[in-house]
Amino acid sequence: MRMILTALALFILPPVALHAEVVAGKAATKLIFAADKAEVRLIDGVDLPKEQVTAVKAVLAAQRYYGAMAMSPDEGLMSESTAATANFHSAEAAAAAALAQCNGKKTGAAPCVLVAVVQPKGWKARALQLSSEATAGFKSGYPAIGGAVAISASTGVWGMGQTSDAALGACADTAAKPKDCAVVIEN
Repeated sequence: MRMILTALALFILPPVALHAEVVAGKAATKLIFAADKAEVRLIDGVDLPKEQVTAVKAVLAAQRYYGAMAMSPDEGLMSESTAATANFHSAEAAAAAALAQCNGKKTGAAPCVLVAVVQPKGWKARALQLSSEATAGFKSGYPAIGGAVAISASTGVWGMGQTSDAALGACADTAAKPKDCAVVIEN
């Protein structure tokens, strides 16, 4: 049953095609959300006591979107296997990272389940999704330099540069050393 809940949780997250199309800077400005406004959405079907729901909301409310929390159903929310992620470019990527971290730490037999996601306030599917940090960086730096923005879906890192090659290099030249940087905004 718990395996079914985990699978359903991933399908409950709205589908978003990352890296589907590169958008121009002016179009991106209209597609991105406010960088500092996020909300916590609990996953249907995960049964937690009221005080733990309050704790989840309190912990995740301070996180940057897109984020997620996963827990081991065998060990409960208040265990070392519980994992939270933040600042990814989609709820799906944040959920996958939280589930992978939790499953890597759990000692119980049942796979970890998704508890909640952090998303931009008023989230609706859009052709472009950026992490809270990349959104803030785009809003403060892109209009001044133009160029391109590249993101890594698997790690949440991003980079900006005058050209697509510079943006890809800035994305890849981070501590995470992602292999999946892709240009998502370019003039």
